Amino acid sequence: MAVKNSTSAHAKRSRKKAAASSSLIHKFMKNPKTTMALALLIIDSLLVSFIIAYVPYTKIDWDAYMSQVSGFLGGERDYKNLKGDTGPLVYPAGFLYVYSAIQYVTGGQVFPAQILFGILYIINLGIVLLIYVKTDVLPWWALILLCLSKRVHSIFVLRLFNDCFAMTLLHAAMGSILFGWWHLGLIIFSAAVSIKMNVLLYAPSLFILMLKAMSISGVISALAGAALVQIVLGLPFLLSFPIEYISRAFNLGRVFIHFWSVNFKFVPEPIFVSKEFAVSLLIAHLVLLVVFAHYKWCKHEGGLFKFLRSRISFCSITSGSAWPKTLKKEHIVTTMFVGNFIGIICARSLHYQFYSWYFYSLPHLLWITPFPTLLRVLIFVGIELCWKVFPSNLYSSLLLLCLHLLILCGLWYSMAENPYESDKSDSRKVK
Repeated sequence: MAVKNSTSAHAKRSRKKAAASSSLIHKFMKNPKTTMALALLIIDSLLVSFIIAYVPYTKIDWDAYMSQVSGFLGGERDYKNLKGDTGPLVYPAGFLYVYSAIQYVTGGQVFPAQILFGILYIINLGIVLLIYVKTDVLPWWALILLCLSKRVHSIFVLRLFNDCFAMTLLHAAMGSILFGWWHLGLIIFSAAVSIKMNVLLYAPSLFILMLKAMSISGVISALAGAALVQIVLGLPFLLSFPIEYISRAFNLGRVFIHFWSVNFKFVPEPIFVSKEFAVSLLIAHLVLLVVFAHYKWCKHEGGLFKFLRSRISFCSITSGSAWPKTLKKEHIVTTMFVGNFIGIICARSLHYQFYSWYFYSLPHLLWITPFPTLLRVLIFVGIELCWKVFPSNLYSSLLLLCLHLLILCGLWYSMAENPYESDKSDSRKVK
């Protein structure tokens, strides 16, 4: 009798589990965004496999990467001696660790590396789709735009650039933050910076979000964790040749070659390489960040300066405060994407692989503007066409800048909504 009752109870539990699983699957598949995202992952996986199998690989930086890694693995710790056929190493230490692992796995051969980068492309796309599914900005059908770039496919599986790893980690950091894992997100963010410094374009907007969503002690501990990542990764070089490492890996004053510029090719070369042009763009970058932070990102808090005073004042540290609060996922993604896009507009030179720095943010940026859907799609297509022109010319670069500025105007006139889930302080601890 006892055995029969035990069997009956087990059967009931099994039926309940099966019913719950069926309900979850049904709910999962009823969401058109989720269904579309899964379909896109499958279709793009097949497309990437086809590209790797049938489209010729284009050698650009791979041999240089392998030469730089070989010098590092051979015991060289002086950054000025780590060179390749395209010049000296200009990336932080994380780059060396990543490509050392790739060299170990692939033996330095291109084809297995392409397979590895194909997997990386799908992982990155999956993370990006997750971000879009978690936010309520893009209609389900517009997710297909994330898979339509010929240039981005090429950057990943035909060029094998380090930008691919940097941006995948950046998107992973954003995904972690959307789940409330701020400390983990900052660690992943720092790891992305250690591969390529362009990720720092997200830093100003990310810092504002941290001040909104975390306590002051939480902000300090998260930043300390991010700094520790840089120290640990750079330790072999900081202990041996610190000046050479810092000056080369974190060189903010590099002058790029005018020929490769996609965005400012219409600027005469003497002006393009001048210090005055660089300083002007830097000032424009800082002004735009402050203006957007004051009038858009912190509008609900009374403006940037009022917000900063309320967060950094002695009273807010020692007594009860309105923060931390739970931020809306849309506000997190919008603030980070817009902050990066401002940096893209003001970058002195965008090379072809730099398209991956902001391509995946374009649908989100376009759909928060007040533009009609047709115009959004036309702008998206126009930007993609500009990036397909090789080499860039006066007309393609000027059109690209105009389209960027058009998006910026649309972002300015978009609504600045309440960034918080509720006006009440959130009692949950930030992870």
